[in-house]
Amino acid sequence: MIIPEMNSYITALGGAGYKGLIIGLFTVAAFISRPFSGKLADTVGRIPVIFVGTFVCFALGALYPFVHTVAAFLMLRFFHGFSTGFQPTGTTAYLADTIPVTHRGQAMGYLGIAGTLGMGSGPFFGSLISAEFGLDAMFYASSLAALGSIVSLGKLRETLQNKSKFSWSLLAVWKEKIYDERVMPATLSMLFSAFCFGLFLTIVPDLSDHLMVPNRGTIFLYFTISSLASRLLAGKASDRFGREPLILIALALIITGMWLLAISETKDMFFWGGILFGLGSGINTPTIFAWTIDLGNEKNRAKGVATVYMGLEAGIFFGSVLSAWIYNNRTENFTATFIVGGIMALIAFILVLYYNKALKKVT
Repeated sequence: MIIPEMNSYITALGGAGYKGLIIGLFTVAAFISRPFSGKLADTVGRIPVIFVGTFVCFALGALYPFVHTVAAFLMLRFFHGFSTGFQPTGTTAYLADTIPVTHRGQAMGYLGIAGTLGMGSGPFFGSLISAEFGLDAMFYASSLAALGSIVSLGKLRETLQNKSKFSWSLLAVWKEKIYDERVMPATLSMLFSAFCFGLFLTIVPDLSDHLMVPNRGTIFLYFTISSLASRLLAGKASDRFGREPLILIALALIITGMWLLAISETKDMFFWGGILFGLGSGINTPTIFAWTIDLGNEKNRAKGVATVYMGLEAGIFFGSVLSAWIYNNRTENFTATFIVGGIMALIAFILVLYYNKALKKVT
């Protein structure tokens, strides 16, 4: 809900040069927390990890109205990132526990639909609330949305067998590998494709202003609708035809979307770029997570999920920070910025293609 207004908000605070850190610091915190959330989800349980993430989102979302300096704002963005570091790890592992392998892609697609509805429609409604009632109302509305997530946890029953009680020793994740090497193909694919999402979140609000789009959240709405449309079909398709072919199609769409955004001179081209990017993202993310569950070990399922989320956070971080550096608040740099995004998606395409061919040779 708050993303589209963050660029103008930090500019008003005098921090226009720090736009890349709005998403960057958030994802750094999420990245740092992944090994902890993965370990705790595999030992203490899925639901406690989900609760921690949603509570952080609720509590810190309500603090934004009390922040009035750039330093304090960036610190809040960092700690807010721990919400994303915990909640999705527990949720994805919880869902994987309950779904048979033959419907894994479909289930991840449904989970993706829920996430897309929130991440895509949230910015649109957040901008509406901000325009009508002010930024503080938008922040409080975001916090209330997180409270709704907390309330929904009352309907869930823990799926982890042989749970352990929490102890501080569980947080000593450095004593063992913090990642699952079995899911590295999925992790690398996620890292390079997520670069585009970090870029999209960071640069698109300014491109909206440049093209004189009245509501900065409009393109996020187009992104949501197209992503939902592709997610409805992608899950079942990956269960039937395999994960890698679907990911290759998704990356081709993402590359095309980046190219259209790079050359956008009209609102129509801008929106079509967002639509194609949404179609690709709607196929890519749930298919990669289904692939992750396929590649990983059932006993360390949450660690495998956390590993891929670390790739996601790293990609978003570099996408947001590097795109802000390339863009440098100069409109003539929009083209180069989105072209770099397309190159990153192309690297992901080549990696998946290589892995797919290597796997066929082995089998």
